[in-house]
Amino acid sequence: MFPLNQWYVGGFAHELTDKPLARTLLGRPVVIFRSGDDGVAVLEDRCCHRSVPLSCGILDGGGIRCGYHGLLYDGSGACIEIPGQVKIPGKARVAAYPAVIRDEVIWVWFGDASGTQPHCEPPAIPAHSNPRYQHKTGVVHYRAPYQLIHDNLLDLSHVGYVHGKTIGGNAKVHMEAPTTVSSDENSVRVVRWMKASTPPATYTAAWPFKGLVDRWQEIDFHLNHLQIFTGAVDVGAESLENPERGGFHMRGFHGVTPETETSSHYFWTMSASAHPEQPDNIDLVYQQTAQTFEEDRVIIEEQYRNMRQFAGAPQVDIHVDAGANRARRIIAVRTAA
Repeated sequence: MFPLNQWYVGGFAHELTDKPLARTLLGRPVVIFRSGDDGVAVLEDRCCHRSVPLSCGILDGGGIRCGYHGLLYDGSGACIEIPGQVKIPGKARVAAYPAVIRDEVIWVWFGDASGTQPHCEPPAIPAHSNPRYQHKTGVVHYRAPYQLIHDNLLDLSHVGYVHGKTIGGNAKVHMEAPTTVSSDENSVRVVRWMKASTPPATYTAAWPFKGLVDRWQEIDFHLNHLQIFTGAVDVGAESLENPERGGFHMRGFHGVTPETETSSHYFWTMSASAHPEQPDNIDLVYQQTAQTFEEDRVIIEEQYRNMRQFAGAPQVDIHVDAGANRARRIIAVRTAA
């Protein structure tokens, strides 16, 4: 159903508390918790004794104890204690998934066979440790397939219509923005420029622009996440080709992980730069970003509802679909493999 031999986002480090965290990822119920070495463990959410969810239990000494009969499991999935019984059967274990925390994100490896180990490191999120930015996190649950979220993020022409009160701006300018799409077998990059445009509400609230701005959107899609770099400078102030350009920056991380074939987890972070005159803008940027993602959720869930209602009805592609179509081809090839 989904591309395997990949890292997927399972959550954020701050979600690991003194209680187990239950989630379904790629159709597999798992329990996530802090392991004894201050790392993270991800096990199938099932006790091997009577199948009670381990997430109904408690954390104990870096392991997790079943809330039914007290069997204790370590981070590898092995049962290491059975109350009242000295001998532990060799088969007393559950499946474990390799997992790490990097840049505050919990990454879980899903292989194509039991015991498959990662062959690469999980992606980095440089903005999280860049002193130029402050960031905050959010989680959204979608009752829709994950590729519809990819489509939405790869086609930012919609923001003028869906997000008019925050990051939108002139809808016509968005639809006509010069766009470059490039790709390889694993990724898609979409770059859009909107020069001499009116800054949207979120931008003017977070940065003291003088008037019109030169605005950019740079979208990088990978199978397990997207990173989107958006922002603006005063019109004509700097070249948009300069990677070190100043102005207002918003760097978004978007970890889109399938829950099932028809539902998804959307783990996001937003990192923003601050002007010396407005140093505390991260709460405003976060609130407006959260609002835009809620607007996206509503329209995507309505889209999916209508797709089921009109199942089989033809759809027509237009010019803004190039990036999303390339991403879908990458996913189709990797899923088939």
